[in-house]
Amino acid sequence: MTIKRKLLLALAVPLVTAGLVVPTLRPAYAASLTEVTSFGDNPGRMRMHVYVPDNRPAKPATVVAMHGCGGSGPGFYSGSEFASLADRYGYIVIYPSATQQAGFGNCFDTWSDAAKRRGGGSDPVSIISMIRYVQQQYAADPDRVYATGSSSGGMMTNHMLALYPDVFKAGAAFMGVPFNCFANAADYPPGSSQCTGGNMNRTPQQWGDAVRQAYPGYSGPRPRVQLWHGTNDTLVPYSLLQETIEQWTNVFGLSQTPTSTDTPQANWNRRRYADSSGTVQVEAYSIQGAGHSLPSGGMAAAALQFFGLTNPTTPPPTTPPPTTPPPTTPPPTTPPPTTPPPTNGACRVTVAVNAWNNGLTENITITNTGTSAVNGWSLVFTLPSGQTITSGWNATYSPNSGQVTARNVAYNGGIPVNGSVTIGFQASHSGNNARPSSFTLNGASCTVA
Repeated sequence: MTIKRKLLLALAVPLVTAGLVVPTLRPAYAASLTEVTSFGDNPGRMRMHVYVPDNRPAKPATVVAMHGCGGSGPGFYSGSEFASLADRYGYIVIYPSATQQAGFGNCFDTWSDAAKRRGGGSDPVSIISMIRYVQQQYAADPDRVYATGSSSGGMMTNHMLALYPDVFKAGAAFMGVPFNCFANAADYPPGSSQCTGGNMNRTPQQWGDAVRQAYPGYSGPRPRVQLWHGTNDTLVPYSLLQETIEQWTNVFGLSQTPTSTDTPQANWNRRRYADSSGTVQVEAYSIQGAGHSLPSGGMAAAALQFFGLTNPTTPPPTTPPPTTPPPTTPPPTTPPPTTPPPTNGACRVTVAVNAWNNGLTENITITNTGTSAVNGWSLVFTLPSGQTITSGWNATYSPNSGQVTARNVAYNGGIPVNGSVTIGFQASHSGNNARPSSFTLNGASCTVA
């Protein structure tokens, strides 16, 4: 499970993706991320960060954006496009930070009995408190609240839509699992999980009943659901996308057969499930060849389009943008490389291993302790004998044993001074579950915390 980082720069460079103009870098006039230390009932002991764009309407929408295991709200802020898109479209972003432990660190609780009951406590109640805080503090629109997240955050997205259908208008879950997939905390870690072990198979009726039982007697409108999964994901198996489709189509009373299929972008295979009025209630993307590494470029914009937040009818902003317009000179026809040449710098590495009898997962946090930003990186380390990487996230890995080089992917090539990026992998082992050694970042030795 995963967390993603992304370089923040001062100039905005648009990327046209699937018919949308997507700012991939933060404009110079962007607002800043702010931590809120007191936001109401917080049984999950979570931290809250909020991004409130300067350019926003009187009643802005709210997007709750949730990180993967081992991550944090500030990390997902830096590593995803939701904040930069908020500068364009004027919505507020809440970035919760999870603190729960279930074989991984900092995961959203989707396994406990308390978290599976509306108002039962744990993380879901904390997230609702954050939403209410934003509505009171910034006059956010209570009818335009959305959830999204990656891996553990994608799981919590489905969770929140099931528990609080009267709060959320829609959600976009990246690499998630159906609501009520995990039996308990012991079922959560890979290697021992029935949910993510690759054999989870319930009927659509069973999945749908789980959602209906989360809020007994509820008969109001349900939030629309968008689902994303990589076909080569082995950490959260791709087969769980179909299980999640079956859950939500059953909740909406829709056929398991999509009403339309298309490929809006290369390798993005989309299935849509519309009701009798033609409204798409469930939308599912199969990303061909992708592992546990979503969202990647353009996917946040597609989620916002599904939410309806990219419509040009957004009310005028309360704070005008800078009076100096962007340059009218078009960008060069040959775009710059997405990953600039690496630069050397001091670093610190923190390693967290979760092992079972013949496998393990490992999260590696790389912190830039140098005096200048890192733009493009390669982390070299040595795996203990008998360990072989089987899948990874937030980096590419080569080879899969011995001395391994992990290289940044498109969205996390930049590490600012004192900033960090978290990567990870799943590996098999033959009895030696020790952590790697001999870390170097762009050729410079790293200290290991």
